[in-house]
Amino acid sequence: MSELRSLDDVRSHIDELDSQIVALLARRQKLVEAAAGFKSDEHAVRAPDRVERVVTAVRAKAVAAGLDAAVAEAIWRSMITAFTELELSRHRGQRHE
Repeated sequence: MSELRSLDDVRSHIDELDSQIVALLARRQKLVEAAAGFKSDEHAVRAPDRVERVVTAVRAKAVAAGLDAAVAEAIWRSMITAFTELELSRHRGQRHE
């Protein structure tokens, strides 16, 4: 990263990455919302076994990519919690319609 000559350069690159991450999260959200339609109850939405499989896989991918596994796990658990809450709200909304 020789193009990083100042803190402003670093921040500019972080801002670019943040934009890409937001776009990816928007794509993930659409899939989460679609998944809600295939699930019959809140246990299926929460899917604790699936969460653990995802976190385990992400930890391995993180190590391979040079990302601290604990950082990756914390981010994914937070993201999964947020998306689960969104999915639950969509799921509950569909059930009441």
